[in-house]
Amino acid sequence: MAKPQTVASNKYNAKAYDSLRIVVKKGYKDTVQAHAAAMGESINGFVNRAIREQMQRDLCARDCPSAKETEHEV
Repeated sequence: MAKPQTVASNKYNAKAYDSLRIVVKKGYKDTVQAHAAAMGESINGFVNRAIREQMQRDLCARDCPSAKETEHEV
């Protein structure tokens, strides 16, 4: 039987968070984990940061004028 704290934590997590599963080649998890630790992050924190930063770059690439375009407008 699960401890009440574990049950409560699992219930909260199911309500508050979505879960993503990523798959990497054997051994690569250790590389990612070491990098995240070197950055002072957990794997989850590192992956979340990587996703946020890439999404921001993607949006900017799509929506922001490039440096070349703004040079010609001056």
